[in-house]
Amino acid sequence: MSAGRELQNLQSGVGSVLNPGGSIRKLEKNLKFSDTFNNRVALADAYLASGHTEKAIDLYESSLTGNFTENEHVLSQLVIAYYKTKRYADIIPVAQKIYNLPQFARSTAHIYYAMALEKTGNIESAEKEFIKMKSKFSNFEPRYQYALLLVRTGRKDEARQLLTEMTSEAAHLSPRERRSNSNWLALAKEELKKLQG
Repeated sequence: MSAGRELQNLQSGVGSVLNPGGSIRKLEKNLKFSDTFNNRVALADAYLASGHTEKAIDLYESSLTGNFTENEHVLSQLVIAYYKTKRYADIIPVAQKIYNLPQFARSTAHIYYAMALEKTGNIESAEKEFIKMKSKFSNFEPRYQYALLLVRTGRKDEARQLLTEMTSEAAHLSPRERRSNSNWLALAKEELKKLQG
């Protein structure tokens, strides 16, 4: 790749970081020019990332036609968008369409599916899903969410044990792993303090 091309790519990337609305406008123009599945989903992803969740949902839902009715990416993104708009009951049938795909097991959609099960009163199923995602030295977000479920269901000792495991694992993570999980580790420490206080 030429230096000019690299600079152009870098500048366009910087522009979209500094002005995410500019990127959305470009994607909206692309969709107006050519209403394809890819253009529709690219714009929906940008809407979801920038907090325009209802607009994202409209595009995702309208994309699920023809050969794309079972598109894994769109269904996963819909699970996340539905959770953000508190449409918990809508999550369950969508997540079940992609449940058996191997990548679902370690996805954000799986975490939201488990949380939606709890929100709709199916605590036993929610717990089973969280247990499937519970593995040492990884999956810090679902483990943190599971600890919160344990607290909400009055099982504070189990929650304390899980949070203690999580926080003690931090010392054994690589610097990159620690950085990428720092938010969940900090939240786990905070919750642990509340439980011990």
